[in-house]
Amino acid sequence: MAYLRARFRASVDALEHLVGGLGTALLALGALLWAVVVALICLTGLGRRLVPGVLRMLRSVADRERARLSRWGTPIPPPGPVQEGLREAARDPFVRREVGWVTLHAAIGLLAGLVGLALPLNALQEMTFPLWYRLVAPEDGAPGFVWWRIDGLAEALLVGLLGVASLVAAIGFGPALARVQAWPGRLLLPPPPGIDLSLRVAALTATRAAALDAHALELRRIERSLHDGTQNRLVAVNVLLGAARRAVRRDPDRADEILGQAQDAAEQALGELRTVVRGILPPVLDDRGLAGALAGLAGSCAVPCRLTVDVAVRCAASVEATAYFVVAEALTNVVRHSGANEVDVAVRRAQGLLLVTVEDDGRGGAAEAHGSGLTGIRRRVEAYDGRMTLTSPPGGPTRMHVELPCGS
Repeated sequence: MAYLRARFRASVDALEHLVGGLGTALLALGALLWAVVVALICLTGLGRRLVPGVLRMLRSVADRERARLSRWGTPIPPPGPVQEGLREAARDPFVRREVGWVTLHAAIGLLAGLVGLALPLNALQEMTFPLWYRLVAPEDGAPGFVWWRIDGLAEALLVGLLGVASLVAAIGFGPALARVQAWPGRLLLPPPPGIDLSLRVAALTATRAAALDAHALELRRIERSLHDGTQNRLVAVNVLLGAARRAVRRDPDRADEILGQAQDAAEQALGELRTVVRGILPPVLDDRGLAGALAGLAGSCAVPCRLTVDVAVRCAASVEATAYFVVAEALTNVVRHSGANEVDVAVRRAQGLLLVTVEDDGRGGAAEAHGSGLTGIRRRVEAYDGRMTLTSPPGGPTRMHVELPCGS
């Protein structure tokens, strides 16, 4: 059963990728046709001014494919805008690779997407055909078999069995079709080897700066918590103990009252100190693991929360702590700002990444500029060379997807 569930989940994911790839393939086909038209116009000497616009269009379509592939596997960084000058753009290695990609994807991506989408649709039609075959004239045939005359239930049931075969083919070949569809993009859209290294160095430099900023912010948060909370409580305890010492001979009852106040202040200081320690690394992660820690967050959330955790192997402590804080801050935002009726939290591990998704049915419109803690989440994620994607149109839903590297 676990194998069947995994295969079904893989086929559903593949269908999602095939539909997205079909969209970019249609865009690539349109861009390719327009590029051919502009090339023909250039033969007359009138179309040179249209070439920069064609190159910008190719870059835009290619960036859509880069973003799609980055959500499914190794991220592909975008190269930025196209060079303004025609000669500079022609020497750009990204442009040459994008021209090759749009040609391949317009053919391979379109064909793979159509086949991958047709298989489950045909399976649905054919499997349900025995339920409605009487509504079709016998000479009209069956779905996908217009030449086949259907004269009775037996032949309709045979069509249904062919639908089961189509469903098996969709489940079996869907992931392979998705990989074939993604092949041109994986081959041609990443930066060339030398440029890839320089972009990676720049990305790591930015990540290191983000990590240092996040570390500095965390130190300031801990310092403020200790200074404004625990230190003040301990000062109060010291003052109360001094007052109790002076009153112990003159007024023992008053000294006992002061000692009680000092004990209360010490307990509050211990509670605040425990809160600070949990903010550094929650002990619940060591005690119960990531699944148990997230279950505690989901159970204490004021908004009904559905939690799904599929992590068979423990990740590094820093990665689990980051995922814990991401979910905690996201649930806090949901409670405070979203007006949602329910929230879904899904955590799974795939291809060396820990994937965290938080989605609510609230009012939407979430943005990092509004001071809702999203900037802190992004900084914490990028400090571990991770990625955060936020989708929150007005009216909802709001979906936050986080990818954290956790090894193979």
